[in-house]
Amino acid sequence: MIDICNTYDGELPLLISVPHDGCHVPKDMQDRMTPIGLAVPDTDWHVAELYDFARDLGASMLVANYSRYVVDLNRSEADDVLYPGQVVTGLCPVQTFAGEDIYTDGGVPDDERAARIARYWQPYHTHIESTIDAMREKHGYALLWDAHSIPSVVPRLFDGELPELNIGTNGGESCAASIEAAVADAARAGPYTAVVNGRFKGGYITRYYGSPGNGIQAIQLEIAQRAYMDEATTVFDAEKARRLRDTLRRLLRAFLDAATIQ
Repeated sequence: MIDICNTYDGELPLLISVPHDGCHVPKDMQDRMTPIGLAVPDTDWHVAELYDFARDLGASMLVANYSRYVVDLNRSEADDVLYPGQVVTGLCPVQTFAGEDIYTDGGVPDDERAARIARYWQPYHTHIESTIDAMREKHGYALLWDAHSIPSVVPRLFDGELPELNIGTNGGESCAASIEAAVADAARAGPYTAVVNGRFKGGYITRYYGSPGNGIQAIQLEIAQRAYMDEATTVFDAEKARRLRDTLRRLLRAFLDAATIQ
């Protein structure tokens, strides 16, 4: 039995959520999937490994083990559209980012969708909620960093090549302006291209939990995968990752430092 997620508890008021790094698909779903679906190409490859340093800093981490094809933890239960007018990948995707079929029989029945929500989606979000509540009780506030990655070029989802660092705060609603500015400045001070609230403004996790007025600051970082791996082979590049971790440390420190003076 595969755990739904791995959890790591730290002493800082910082939770790093990694909802799309998982590759596991239950056997009954595998039996209905196409070869391309079984390859789970839309995985946020190696993101948990990329952030492994954060546990030594004292951050808590929550890392999903199941593929986003089972259920997308960064979508709402109601499968609300995050980006009107854009291609929708959905709570229980039936097509890859490239538009290829994931299932041989076309879809996910409503009863199966409900079962996936209960089995896989809800426990992940229950853990986010309990961790945030404990942080607010102990520290008076909580910081949520939703960690993602994506291929640099996905023509069906966006035009051209994505900047390497894509910071999302739901248009400034999920965290205080001063915190957003501090993280953005830290990103732009490094060797990577960076944008705030560009193509990716934060998914459900950032939008739902981020509530500055209630002491919860949330930021999503979508990293273009060329920054730390070989996109053609999905092989982790240790040297690229080492350089990127220096920048990620700076971003997380900026997040923490800016939050302490709120």
